[in-house]
Amino acid sequence: MADRIVGRRSVLDGLVLPARNGIVSVIEATPAARFIYRGDPGLIGDAFGIALPTTPMQARASGARAALWLGPDEWLLLAAASEATTVAAAVAGKPAALVDVGHRQVGLSVSGPRAAALLNAGCPLDLDEAEFPVGMCTRTILAKAEIVLWRTASDAFRMEIARSFAPYVVAFLVEALHGIDR
Repeated sequence: MADRIVGRRSVLDGLVLPARNGIVSVIEATPAARFIYRGDPGLIGDAFGIALPTTPMQARASGARAALWLGPDEWLLLAAASEATTVAAAVAGKPAALVDVGHRQVGLSVSGPRAAALLNAGCPLDLDEAEFPVGMCTRTILAKAEIVLWRTASDAFRMEIARSFAPYVVAFLVEALHGIDR
């Protein structure tokens, strides 16, 4: 029997992601290494390549790396999937905690002129750009699922959700898409 390498398949494989041409599109976000960092933001910023935001509910990004403020001493760090080891090395020997949550979460990108309306079908936040501007991020809910929501552009958001909730979130978004034009 030939050796075979088994890769991890996406939890979204086989699901039809909602889209309406020219209005809104939901796609799987680029594969990423994901970490929760707890500690002093100054301890990791230089080594991670981005100064961690210290203003509540803000994100900073550069290339494939991003740091999202989740709490007074907690950040979600995103990097290219191939950089997981590099990110982990940035904290080595420092008085801080870094937990790899890459296998726990999946990312979705929601974009288009009706992206905020689609998300507001299940998210209680005011996603008008004046209230939730580009660069803002927070933990919130979408229907009954906890998510991390980040506005990456005027008409685009990134959602990080628990893998176990992905089918539920996709089904909710498919159903919500039917109602956003009414």
